Amino acid sequence: MMQADVDDSGVRVQLHFGGKDRVIVVSEARLEQGRRFARTVLHEPFGRRAWLELLYFVAGGLLTALAVAFLALTMVPGVGLFITFIGAVIMAASVRGARGFGRYHRALARALINEDIDEPEPFNPKPGLFGWLQSSLRDRAGWRSMAYSLLKVPLLIFGTWFALSVWLDAFFCLTFRVWGGGAPEPRGFGIFQNLFSPGYLSVGRTGFFHGLFIFITGVLFLFIAPWTMRAVVYLDRWLISLLLSPDPLTARLRSLEHARAKTVDASVATLRRIERDLHDGTQAQLVALAMRLGQAKEKLAEGGELDVEQVRRLVDDAHQGAKDAIVELRDLARGIHPPALDTGLEGALATLAARNTVPTELDVDVRERPTTAIEAIAYFCAAELLANVAQHAHASRASIRCSQHGQWLRLVVRDDGRGGAHPSAFGSSSSGLTGLNDRVRTVDGHLGITSPSGGPTVVTVDLPMHA
Repeated sequence: MMQADVDDSGVRVQLHFGGKDRVIVVSEARLEQGRRFARTVLHEPFGRRAWLELLYFVAGGLLTALAVAFLALTMVPGVGLFITFIGAVIMAASVRGARGFGRYHRALARALINEDIDEPEPFNPKPGLFGWLQSSLRDRAGWRSMAYSLLKVPLLIFGTWFALSVWLDAFFCLTFRVWGGGAPEPRGFGIFQNLFSPGYLSVGRTGFFHGLFIFITGVLFLFIAPWTMRAVVYLDRWLISLLLSPDPLTARLRSLEHARAKTVDASVATLRRIERDLHDGTQAQLVALAMRLGQAKEKLAEGGELDVEQVRRLVDDAHQGAKDAIVELRDLARGIHPPALDTGLEGALATLAARNTVPTELDVDVRERPTTAIEAIAYFCAAELLANVAQHAHASRASIRCSQHGQWLRLVVRDDGRGGAHPSAFGSSSSGLTGLNDRVRTVDGHLGITSPSGGPTVVTVDLPMHA
């Protein structure tokens, strides 16, 4: 005996079995997960992604067949004649051709499955024929592309048996009544042909129910096919990222070059800002100070009755101008190196937390002091993030946690605001979160942002202790 009740909290099923009452409760959250899963399964065969993955597998297979045929026609005679100059030239051409096939594979993955793989380092041959020959034979990108083409052959064989066969079985079963004629069942191949005996999921050999069960088999295969193909494409994604992306040394070099360029640009911008501030601010204050002191000197040098009140006003104005110039110079110096860092990072962060307009909690657990450059980067990151909290987050509370994990320093700034922060949300290319990311990357650090709509926003900055 079974009794089911449905309410806002979910489904409650009461079973009477073996003289005992058993109650099974399924929460509304579990029901919603089940509904989402069912919708995904039902919509997947008709979605764009499933068909693009199928097209990618077929097109990638044809491209791999061309690549393997090219390698067989060039590499085999090249290896056989390698002791001769002609053999070396053939092998060099084979490596260069493999690099070209790798470029086509990356373009295909980028266009159909949205797998954006960076291009490897460009081929830069040495001058002369022997220089080109040596550079070609040492081309790491070419050899890696060759390895990808060769390793994809067993993947294609497996994918044809495991994934493509399911698509074809689904097609043959769904259209069996159109082309089947007098055949007892569709002639499939692949995983289901190997796992099940002939006539699987079918009844009889003729008649309405025989055709109906073959059609139901096709429908079942149709809903399974996208997932088997996705598993094969996932393996191909991993193989592409492993062999067709830039090697770690090249990626590291590019990252350093990009970080260096950003650092140089930021340094130039900082110098121009300091120059502009000195010229338009401090220099103008000092010029005005000199003019007022000159006027006071002229008044004192004049003969006759001295206007003491006018001289006093000139001296007062000069005194105020001197104080304003000192303040501007102090602000400029603080922008170059914050004085709060003289006592260490903990004291500097405490000053930022105390001055922030949003109530801010501070937790610092750093056993050893980082280098000066790391302290400055951590300080400026905290200052910029707290400024964003005050200006954009609409938060009621914020927190700063700075801790040491081995040889890494982790800075976490959290607020309970409205969320929605991303690197392009604040500032320009040289300020805001984007500027912080560039600043952090100059020392091989990492900046991560978690900011769902509605909050909270958590920004994590990981920096090496020593740069």
